[in-house]
Amino acid sequence: MPRYKDQAICLRLIDWSETSQIVAMLAREHGKFRGVAKGAKRLSPGAIGRFSGGIELFAGGQIVANVKRTAELGQITEWDLQQPRYHLRTHLRAQRLAFYAVDVTNAMLADLDPQPRVFDCLDHLLESLIDPGAGLAALLRFQWTLVVDAGYQPRLDIDVHTGHPLEESTLWFDAIGGGLTCRTGGGESPVNRWRIRPATVALLRQLAAGDCEGGSRAPDSAAPAPPSSASEAPRPAPAGDLKTIHRANRLLCAYLRALLGRELATMQFIDEA
Repeated sequence: MPRYKDQAICLRLIDWSETSQIVAMLAREHGKFRGVAKGAKRLSPGAIGRFSGGIELFAGGQIVANVKRTAELGQITEWDLQQPRYHLRTHLRAQRLAFYAVDVTNAMLADLDPQPRVFDCLDHLLESLIDPGAGLAALLRFQWTLVVDAGYQPRLDIDVHTGHPLEESTLWFDAIGGGLTCRTGGGESPVNRWRIRPATVALLRQLAAGDCEGGSRAPDSAAPAPPSSASEAPRPAPAGDLKTIHRANRLLCAYLRALLGRELATMQFIDEA
């Protein structure tokens, strides 16, 4: 199996035996994978030396792994804990948003498909949740990056059904069409189509413009400073009041639900944020 060393975040964790674990990891340069960490729970000097600090959900660190595309599970041979993120164990609201973030990442990304921007935004979000209120801006940037880098960037400049310029007075977001439309869909709102406020549209357009312009916009005052880490700091979230940021987060969560074709249990936490 090819062997590599990379920065990684633990997305899912299952006890496999008294001494070993099965984990889902997002590695920055190698993408998402599942692997067995044999002996990770042992307390012998050798095991402690290879799995420094232990593997925990949400934790970040450096991983050494053997991964083969044709194998269902890889082998995690070393782990150096660098970001334990204890704040996610002491604040319920922060923990719920973190659960959603790792859950939707695991569901949306294909195995062994490198997604360094998603990794950076997830890393930044998990650190930002030391202040859950400020973390909402980081959550918005994370969800937008996940949607875009998974290949589903919504069209915000034209009507996705007609291709014509948008009438800005009344807009809907159509998850099936993949963007904005002026069509109401008849007397009742169709499934996966939602009325969207002008302020939310403006916020999403700022996110899209930030992607096009290299993220040169000033950060939102609600967003914390980027964490000090080996990862490149993600682009800042666009300016917007917290209510608008919350609405945009709910919209992108609903869009991700439509893309997945199922409801993740952790999606309810976005409505509560």
